[in-house]
Amino acid sequence: MIQMQTHNVTETEQAGGQLAKQLSPGAVVAFTGDLGAGKTAFCRGFLHALGYTGRVTSPTFAIVNEYETDLCRVCHFDMYRILDEDALYDIGWDDYFDGDTILLVEWSENVFGALPEDCITVDIRRGDAEDDRIITIKGGALH
Repeated sequence: MIQMQTHNVTETEQAGGQLAKQLSPGAVVAFTGDLGAGKTAFCRGFLHALGYTGRVTSPTFAIVNEYETDLCRVCHFDMYRILDEDALYDIGWDDYFDGDTILLVEWSENVFGALPEDCITVDIRRGDAEDDRIITIKGGALH
């Protein structure tokens, strides 16, 4: 388990970048945390660390945004509007597990049963100060 505290959005993005450098294609990262906790900021830093230079936004309404990075394709999901795991099959969920793609899954608690057992979990919570975040990373094959 890794636990860290960040004090602003830039530091939260940097934490995402640190995790990105430890993962390989095929990894699945499951995010939990309150609305506005910093999940998308973490994902933005993750993608930028892999060489993506474009804009990174929350896929709340699209469900998934796909990005091509220097390492591989990264699919960024937002499961906030997915009410149960059965709805995943309507978006072709199984097709994303190709071993060549990294999956970033916000609001993973809505689909936890559909995630692989070896997924990495990232929980982001608010700290004492307004911009402080407590980030806890567990599981998976971190190297």
